[in-house]
Amino acid sequence: LSTLHLKDEKTKPDANGAVVKADDNVEKTEEEEKEDRAAQSLLNKLIRSNLVDTTNQVEVLQRDPTSPLYSVKSFEELRLKPQLLQGVYAMGFNRPSKIQENALPMMLAVPHPQNLIAQSQSGTGKTAAFVLAMLSRVEPGNKYPQCLCLSPTYELALQTGKVIEQMGNFYPELKLAYAVRGNKLERGQKISEQIVIGTPGTVLDWCSKLKFIDPKKIKVFVLDEADVMIATQGHQDQSIRIQRMLPRDCQMLLFSATFEDSVWKFAQKVVPDPNIIKLKREEETLDTIKQYYVLCNNRDEKFRALCNIYGAITIAQAMIFCHTRKTAGWLAAELSREGHQVALLSGEMMVEQRAAVIERFREGKEKVLVTTNVCARGIDVEQVSVVINFDLPVDKDGNPDNETYLHRIGRTGRFGKRGLAINMVDSKHSMNILNRIQEHFNKKINKLDTDDLDEIEKINN
Repeated sequence: LSTLHLKDEKTKPDANGAVVKADDNVEKTEEEEKEDRAAQSLLNKLIRSNLVDTTNQVEVLQRDPTSPLYSVKSFEELRLKPQLLQGVYAMGFNRPSKIQENALPMMLAVPHPQNLIAQSQSGTGKTAAFVLAMLSRVEPGNKYPQCLCLSPTYELALQTGKVIEQMGNFYPELKLAYAVRGNKLERGQKISEQIVIGTPGTVLDWCSKLKFIDPKKIKVFVLDEADVMIATQGHQDQSIRIQRMLPRDCQMLLFSATFEDSVWKFAQKVVPDPNIIKLKREEETLDTIKQYYVLCNNRDEKFRALCNIYGAITIAQAMIFCHTRKTAGWLAAELSREGHQVALLSGEMMVEQRAAVIERFREGKEKVLVTTNVCARGIDVEQVSVVINFDLPVDKDGNPDNETYLHRIGRTGRFGKRGLAINMVDSKHSMNILNRIQEHFNKKINKLDTDDLDEIEKINN
């Protein structure tokens, strides 16, 4: 199905592509290590091979009164071509569930040539929705590009390509081309593939300078990961320039995981008269999580307290958050020496390596995951019963990072279970941070004496 002729495998695209490997010797603080959005987005795609069963509600903000957005209740009623319906089922949408309910409005908006702006977190069927739009509009017999999909990076383009291949499996004559840096074509060549997926800079070149694509023949234009797109220098302008070359009746679809003002302004420039669909986010809550703090004088005392906690209570799986890579590396080594099965996750790892570590942890091959902030968000592991803040989360100015605290300890107490969060405090400054976190959430964090084994046992009940 796909065509990708990369001239040099070693030279991966930079701003338009690969995640750059950081220098191992550079000590980075948590703030500096905050993941760029493209890496975080790719990580979510890699670890979410299945759709997320969410209880969130769909909210339709604006719509064409003739739109079938809410009159249709099943995929069968979409009257898709049989091979397309097979493709939808191949993606796991054939079971009635909240997934189907949430994905349906996005899916419904697409086979009918209406413009759409859709926002929901990863794992809710966004990619499947716009792939369905492209597949339902394409004429496989016409050997020229009819659908164009922009992705912020080379790796994200490849991930979307995989979904197109999976859903387009039943269209043997359908072909896919990747417009990414390094995919060299001869000058004067015209592309015969019906779907082109690529990064903005290369797609713009293929449409204007190199004329590989005739933009006037494009029926569906997709902007994926819009929030990631506008965080990358130049992508916003390139995307708008591409959109201006397309015919007036081209269907425009924009998808984003978040909807801050900058994304909204960009969306309105690119998508005229849209239907708008938002998936309300599930609010994370601390109600099911018991929170404690432990007073220590230094790093070694924190480690001893950690060992005491492990000695006194049964922990299915734990996530331990550190401020720097150096501390995380040290702690993982010390815990291994004590006989724990430990996985380490930190910023210098390639995204694919991180995904593999998370997968092993999720499968229970390691019982402890030591990490910096790279994976505070978006990782749902059902067996995580304890989250430990070896270092409290602070922003670059040394103030409490309340949002990160919520994301971190929200890794436990999920799926309706009770969770346990333990915070290590080793100075007046960190005690002040803890007090401010308590005030912010209006939730008491109780003191725990880790030298008293009976007391530790009580917290587990």
